[in-house]
Amino acid sequence: MDWYPLKLTTNIQKYAFGERLIPERLNKRGLPSGIIAETWEISDYQDKTGTVVNGFLAGRTLHELTLAHPDELVGHGWRGPHFPLLCKFIDASHMLPVHLHADDETALRLHNEPNGKTEAWHILWAAPGATVLAGLKSEFTREQLFTAFASCDYDSVLVRHSIQAGDTIYVPAGVIHSFGPDTLVLEIQQTSNLAQSVMPTDLYGNQYNQQEWYANINATLDELKNHYQPLPNHGLKLQSGANLRIFGCAGPYFALEHWILNESYLEPSHVERCLTLSNVGNVVQLEFASGIESLEQGESCILPAAIGEVRVVPDSQTHLIACYVPDLQRNIIAPLQAAGYEQQQIQKLGEVDSI
Repeated sequence: MDWYPLKLTTNIQKYAFGERLIPERLNKRGLPSGIIAETWEISDYQDKTGTVVNGFLAGRTLHELTLAHPDELVGHGWRGPHFPLLCKFIDASHMLPVHLHADDETALRLHNEPNGKTEAWHILWAAPGATVLAGLKSEFTREQLFTAFASCDYDSVLVRHSIQAGDTIYVPAGVIHSFGPDTLVLEIQQTSNLAQSVMPTDLYGNQYNQQEWYANINATLDELKNHYQPLPNHGLKLQSGANLRIFGCAGPYFALEHWILNESYLEPSHVERCLTLSNVGNVVQLEFASGIESLEQGESCILPAAIGEVRVVPDSQTHLIACYVPDLQRNIIAPLQAAGYEQQQIQKLGEVDSI
């Protein structure tokens, strides 16, 4: 089979925190009117799995292809119940709920799902003064946390950081967090949608009764972890000619790179892993063994593991976000050490094993 860049249908979420940042600032086409809080660009989560819209595999779902061709699509030797990466654009015109996600053990034990949700946010646009809330300020008792959340006094217990475009924030499962207002984000995550929230309203702004609200707070506290302090990271840069790769985050589940391309860039063949590519700048042409595919601003695709070399050709300077499941030593640590970065700098990218 001649593999090619796979474009998928977009799953749209109309949560109350969104407005129109995705079509207006990202120029993503084909979206309906009204609130667009999230567009799930690459997804194989349950009934939200994407369907291929281009090429001879059009009409096949990502889930079908992942199960039928795991070596060629995801990576040689890979096996799993679903495609391992979920990539989305998020419009946080308003503040997101204060919430957390289950880790792998909790997901299996409490929710009968194969994995939890570690995630990272790459800031595409943020208004002056925009912030994120991520992680606890210090050790608190369960009673202190419950009181703060029942009072909606989030700043008394959570750390608030200023952010700007280009920052990446790595957030392990179990770490409580929020961001917004006035922020546009690309989020990369494990394939999961498990969440516990401490808010008095649901994702659509509907009020809980007190019993439901307090039960949600207690469920959140049952899953809360405080082992990691998320920090906005400007990333580590690798220059190649007129092009720049910025390593934004890395961990066992995914890595994220921001590519700033001024000239043609060759993505080498790597049969051990695929790559998701989201265009947040000007149009590019993707040249591969069996053809050429355009990637417009606001579009995403999967470069399958078996596609071979792909040349990315920009019409003018452009920005792309590339995500993949890394071999941390080979894909992250070794190239950054070769570029002169110290172990301490590399560790700040996320959950990168010590060496």
